Amino acid sequence: MNEEEAIRQHEESDRMSRDYSANNIQVLEGLEAVRKRPAMYIGDVGVKGLHHLVYEVVDNSIDEALAGHCDRIEVTILKDNSIQVLDNGRGIPVGFHEKEQRSALEVVMTVLHAGGKFDKGSYKVSGGLHGVGVSCVNALSDKTKVEVFREGKHYIQEYHIGKPLYAVKEIGESNIRGTKVTFKPDSSIFIVSEYSFDILSNRLRELAYLNKGILLALTDERHIDEDTNEYRRKEFYSDRGLADFIDYLDESREKLMPEPIQIEGEKNGVPVEVAMQYNTSFSENIHSYVNNINTHEGGTHLSGFRRALTRTLKSYADKSGMLSKLKFDISGDDFREGLTAVISIKVAEPQFEGQTKTKLGNSEVMGAVESMVGEALNHYLEEHPKEAKIIVNKVILAATARHAARKARELVQRKNVLGGSGLPGKLSDCSNRDPEKSEIYLVEGDSAGGTAKQGRDRFFQAILPLRGKILNVEKAMPHKIFENEEIRTMFTALGISIGTEEDPKALNLTKLRYHKVIIMTDADVDGSHIATLILTFFYRFMKEMIERGYVYIATPPLYLIKKGAKSEYAWTEEQREAISLNFAGNGSDKGVHVQRYKGLGEMNAEQLWATTMNPETRTLRKVNIENDVTADKVFSMLMGDEVPPRREFIEQNAHYANIDA
Repeated sequence: MNEEEAIRQHEESDRMSRDYSANNIQVLEGLEAVRKRPAMYIGDVGVKGLHHLVYEVVDNSIDEALAGHCDRIEVTILKDNSIQVLDNGRGIPVGFHEKEQRSALEVVMTVLHAGGKFDKGSYKVSGGLHGVGVSCVNALSDKTKVEVFREGKHYIQEYHIGKPLYAVKEIGESNIRGTKVTFKPDSSIFIVSEYSFDILSNRLRELAYLNKGILLALTDERHIDEDTNEYRRKEFYSDRGLADFIDYLDESREKLMPEPIQIEGEKNGVPVEVAMQYNTSFSENIHSYVNNINTHEGGTHLSGFRRALTRTLKSYADKSGMLSKLKFDISGDDFREGLTAVISIKVAEPQFEGQTKTKLGNSEVMGAVESMVGEALNHYLEEHPKEAKIIVNKVILAATARHAARKARELVQRKNVLGGSGLPGKLSDCSNRDPEKSEIYLVEGDSAGGTAKQGRDRFFQAILPLRGKILNVEKAMPHKIFENEEIRTMFTALGISIGTEEDPKALNLTKLRYHKVIIMTDADVDGSHIATLILTFFYRFMKEMIERGYVYIATPPLYLIKKGAKSEYAWTEEQREAISLNFAGNGSDKGVHVQRYKGLGEMNAEQLWATTMNPETRTLRKVNIENDVTADKVFSMLMGDEVPPRREFIEQNAHYANIDA
């Protein structure tokens, strides 16, 4: 059962203008629905939701930092996969709450939409889920303990599935201040229980860049470093904020400017921070945030930035005379090719829209961002003529490439509508015409493609063999991408068109023919490389396919273990050893034969169906974008021009060498 099915089954059965005290805690409504419908509050009950609990507690500490009362946040993964978050803020108020007739701490921990962020004098801006965060974490945890260090005293309260075990009590004196929250997620709610050090560290790193001057640390008490004999630990701190963020993102790209352009200030009551830099790549990498929330779907702040960028650069380029020899118009898209940028704004009352509620809708923000970025960028161009010329030349190169790419793209579109079915000859299509019930295997090589054709269920499974390694789109100009035969074949087979006059990168999925695209390559180094090339193509040019949950990776077995009439497949080294021992019994392993599958073509059609293609027995890995910043960086590092970051990554992540020896 995959995570998606399990989730579905489970869901069915400024500084203060006055003192921050108990009276600042406002109550909006109760907590009844959280345990019944957890996905409504934290997204899901899988990996994403499990880690979201941590983010919600950390967000409260970040709110204290934004208000100027906290500069250190410590997150610890305890040995039993409990989480502890400690900050050096003012501590949650523990005084008596008149309306609720109990401690303000208990109100914050047990009542939905209760918190200082609803009182405009307590927090000017805040992140998180608008006050539901820490109470949701409490409701979805088997055990929670909150310790408050405030005004020289140490207070404590514990909870079980959101219910207090006793009233808030003072247990001693303290010479520190802050809040410590320790919680253990409820295993009856979540389908996973193990926290990922990498997922948490990626988010804390992001928060450090977005909130300069705050130390965020992550300690993992489950793992001891062999060299230091201490717990695994990472600390994140940034002096330059978004400029450091840009350097991190562009570590694997060749920069065109010595330093990122930095813009910081406030316009019409909206604090705006922007950092941007051009590089030699052909992709646009813009990440936008509102109150530290990653707005994947963009919104008014991103629109304001794009408008300012296009208007200001176009005006400068026209005045410089550098566009006089161009025989075609420059588009807004040309100004963003090879651009890495981070936009971070703070809004007192953000209005989120979109499919995943990560698109900013506040209309007043667009004008504020556009005005501020336009003014600052115009000043930069006037003061830095050398960098300005580099940027305009990059824009001209992008426009020229776009013009060539349009012709190549139109060739793909024509092939989709002209002659017969318009489908590639190498495609073995399925008979079903319902995209929701149809799937296509992108198979490495003609040999494996032939085996897959024989083993498939022709009703709903289509096979598209791909010859060799497809083009590395991370290093290729756009027109080269659309001229590539294998890439054109994929577009045509899937029924996807790309690009309009208004937006050359717009993806049209209205005629998409399959809602499951399965990448199936050999279980060796070459196969992994081909799968990564295909994934890079999907991430850079068909990202919406991933976001909709349409892209999967097949997992063919590594071994077939036989002894006599008995045979069993193994997908890992551990499985191989266990099966071999089981087959050998108490005796020697004599008679146990292990076959290593280096290629899909080494399996016959029946074996390939049984292990890799049969929906009843196969394992598919769904491709998700857990963190867009991390995904962007990994693809640019793995597939870009810079070798040192890639070598370092391989050295840190390779478990053993000579995998295909």
